Amino acid sequence: MKVMICPLNGPRNISEFTYGGELKQMPNPATCTDAEWADYVFNSDDALGVVREWWMHTPSSYWFLAERHTGSDEILRTFDPKELFTTRVEFATPIKEIIG
Repeated sequence: MKVMICPLNGPRNISEFTYGGELKQMPNPATCTDAEWADYVFNSDDALGVVREWWMHTPSSYWFLAERHTGSDEILRTFDPKELFTTRVEFATPIKEIIG
């Protein structure tokens, strides 16, 4: 059984987690092109080595970051996003206006 340590809930079976993608710099949604936004959302570097990734503990809906070696699949560390982020990103257009 593979175990991941959730920063909020402690050690859990890997089946309790959902992968959220690589952590990467988000382009400015107000000024970037559609191609730049699509690249950010859908593409990954797929590099060999240590990467930072978003993960969610599904039962608690808690999002956190993990450092994982892509070659060995070893999870080196998990941590709260507050270690890297100090502000919340707010999008200018309310979702109601986008979907009608």
